[in-house]
Amino acid sequence: MSCSFGSKFKITVFGQSHSDCIGVVIDGVPAGIRLDMDAISAFMRRRAPGTGAHTTARKETDTPQILSGVVEGVTCGAPLCAIIQNENRRSGDYDALKNLPRPGHADFTAFEKYDGYADTRGGGNFSGRMTAPLCFAGAVAKQILADQGITIGAHIARLAKIDDAPFDPVGIDAQTLRQITEKDFPVFCDDEKAPMLAAIAAAKADGDSVGGVIECAAVGVPVGWGEPIFDSAESVIAHLAFGIPAVKGIEFGSGFAGADLRGSENNDAFALKDGVITTKTNRHGGILGGITSGQPLIFRTAIKPTPSIAKPQTTVHLQTLQEETITVGGRHDPCIVPRAVPCMEAVMAIALMNLK
Repeated sequence: MSCSFGSKFKITVFGQSHSDCIGVVIDGVPAGIRLDMDAISAFMRRRAPGTGAHTTARKETDTPQILSGVVEGVTCGAPLCAIIQNENRRSGDYDALKNLPRPGHADFTAFEKYDGYADTRGGGNFSGRMTAPLCFAGAVAKQILADQGITIGAHIARLAKIDDAPFDPVGIDAQTLRQITEKDFPVFCDDEKAPMLAAIAAAKADGDSVGGVIECAAVGVPVGWGEPIFDSAESVIAHLAFGIPAVKGIEFGSGFAGADLRGSENNDAFALKDGVITTKTNRHGGILGGITSGQPLIFRTAIKPTPSIAKPQTTVHLQTLQEETITVGGRHDPCIVPRAVPCMEAVMAIALMNLK
């Protein structure tokens, strides 16, 4: 299994959804960084389960315990290792599903790849639970980047076919990004919160789930980060983003909509502003030739509906090879989009630490 990413800021996540703990080792954290644990805890709470009626009933405090790499609150240059206890496990919920792969999950492919030895409890290390240590690493990266004048934020751009106002691709600023990350339900237009929550509640009542789109931005990123071809800024971000289990698509700048434009419509004209070369528009999403342009860096990810649903579904018993009908019990999010928002910010932060 490949649970490591990066070279300049290398992370290795470990554990499973129902193991005693999960965690991360971060190699490449600069020495002398005083970690703001209150800010890290606040970031972790945004992703934590059991924080509202629209999330899973599984409650976890997600309090990180730092084992190494920090002395008296300051990084010392050694690998930073942190663990998060899995305190609220109900592994018995999965006993009846051991030989019945859940549609939309990794159960079948993991069974085949690992000869039946994969941990099936809560999805094992294929679970979205593994985004908790990723968010810890992202919170550390965000603090380091903030000291360099880089701010990262994300919001729910679309949920159950309900759209929020998009980022201003040129005018988005640090204050706006900080404000949206402080909301309990991260949308620009607060009027969209109620209908989105209603859509989640309706899906839950129907034993179903919904998905959506998350838009993430970083401002203050200088010109010149990233490499051409295989280490482009897009490549690094996308590689990390697809480590989030529910991500099924990604686009930068004008993205797929740009495919419907002419070059004259999609190109961003260069201009001079206060003696600095910039672009009048930002359809390129802050990246040209795989290298950051100095404009806001913006990407969007498509988040699939939660595959664990209560509706009857057809599967095949792995031992008898007979078709059976199952309903997935246990505690699951009817929509994981709100909790995935900080995960996208973590992706951006970790990627930028490896691009600079």
